[in-house]
Amino acid sequence: MRPGSAASGGDCCSGDSGGGLSEAASSVYAELWVSFASLLRSYTAAHGLNSNRQTTIEFGGQRILTRHGERRLDFERNGATVTWTREDGSGGMLELTEAGRLRGPAGEQEMDLAAEAWARELMREPKP
Repeated sequence: MRPGSAASGGDCCSGDSGGGLSEAASSVYAELWVSFASLLRSYTAAHGLNSNRQTTIEFGGQRILTRHGERRLDFERNGATVTWTREDGSGGMLELTEAGRLRGPAGEQEMDLAAEAWARELMREPKP
């Protein structure tokens, strides 16, 4: 699943989007959110090593904003539901699972693989 393909089909999330989450489930999603931000930070740093490029990452309890040059990737979380938007206005929805995966229209993917794919896309060199 490439970045965006998991969410390009529109609404994906079946189940509770955060309104009636138990305290334990809410805590799990909050911890997964912190982990996702950390993965994005690590993978964007790794992808920028050879070319001395850096990404700005702003993290909050409900939002992660990543920027590199003109590229932007904005994530907002409401319970288990994650909405993402790119600099061109494209975006979609994903669902965090309690197993630490992201679920979208194209299926489920490990959170670290999704974060690496988004980091690679964000950090790629512009085409001449």
